[in-house]
Amino acid sequence: MNGVLSLAGRRFGEARHLGLVAALVLLAIVGLVTVPDNFATAANLVSILSLAATIGVITVGMTFVIIGGGIDLSVGAIMALASVWATTLATQAFGPFIMAVCAILVGTGAGLVNGLLIAYGRMVPFIATLAMLVAARGLAQRMSDRKTQLIQQGNEAVVALSTTRVLGIPLLVYIFALVVAAGWVVLNRTTFGRRTYAVGGNPEAARLAGIDVRRHTMLLYALSGFCCGVAAILIMARTTTGSSTHGDLYELDAIAAVIIGGTLLTGGRGTIIGSILGLLIFTLITNLFILNGLNTSDQLVAKGLIIVVAVLLQRRNLKERAT
Repeated sequence: MNGVLSLAGRRFGEARHLGLVAALVLLAIVGLVTVPDNFATAANLVSILSLAATIGVITVGMTFVIIGGGIDLSVGAIMALASVWATTLATQAFGPFIMAVCAILVGTGAGLVNGLLIAYGRMVPFIATLAMLVAARGLAQRMSDRKTQLIQQGNEAVVALSTTRVLGIPLLVYIFALVVAAGWVVLNRTTFGRRTYAVGGNPEAARLAGIDVRRHTMLLYALSGFCCGVAAILIMARTTTGSSTHGDLYELDAIAAVIIGGTLLTGGRGTIIGSILGLLIFTLITNLFILNGLNTSDQLVAKGLIIVVAVLLQRRNLKERAT
C-alpha cells in the first residue's frame, strides 16, 4: 500500500512539474509577444538568472523548513543582517574570505536561534520567526546606522562573484546551481531528507520511529539560516553593498515559490525542483512587469493572487486524492 501511495505521489509531482514548465513556456511566449526586442536577449536572460540566484538560495532552505512542517518569515531580515555584519569596516579589514565566513555564521546563528525557540522553547514557528524578522532587521539598522555600507577596495573578490562570467554566466548563478544540487541530494538521497519528510508528515509517528523531532526541527531552521548567509554573499556581490534594506519581502517570494512548486504548507510533501520552477515563474513575472513598464504595486497584487490560487489548487488536489 505504501509503495502504491509513493508511486502515486511521484506521478503527481511529475505532472505538477510539467505544469510548471508549461507555465514558464507560456510566460516566455508573453515576453516574446509584448517586448520581443528586450526579452529575447542574452543580457535579459543573465538578469533573470542573477535575480533568481539570490532568492533561489533562500528558497532551497525554505523548502526544507516547510516540508518539515514549519515556516520561516525571517529569511529576508536575516540576509540583510548578515550582509550588514559582513560589510562593517571591522569585518572587511580581514578580507573577502572572512567576510563570506561572517555572513554564513551570522545567518546560521540566527537560524539556530529560530530553531531553538521553536523546537525547545515550543514557540509557534510563525511567532518565533516573526520576532526574528523584527529583531534582525532592527539590529541591521542599528549596526549600519540606516546607511548603506560599501565594499571597500581590496575586497573585490566578493564583487567578482557577480562580474566574473564563465560561458557568459556570472559565477553567482553557478553558486546558486550548486546549492540547488546539494539541496536536492540532501533531500532525496540522505537520511536527513527522509527524516524531514517524516517530521513534516507526522511528527508523532516520526518520534515513535526513533527520530529526535526537536533536534531535527532545530537543524532545519539552522539550514535555512545558512542559506540566508550564502544569499547575503550573493546580494553583496550584485550590489557591492551591505544594507538593512536588503531582502525586503524576500520571505514572500520564497514562500510563494515553494507553494507554487507543490510543497504542502502543512508539511510532509514537496520537492526542490518544484520550488525552483515556482521561483523561475515568479522571477519571470517580475521581469515581464519591469520590461513592460508596469507598476510595482500591480506586481505585488499579481503575486498575491497567484499565491491564493496555488493554495486553493493544493486544497482541491488533496480532496481529490482523499476521495
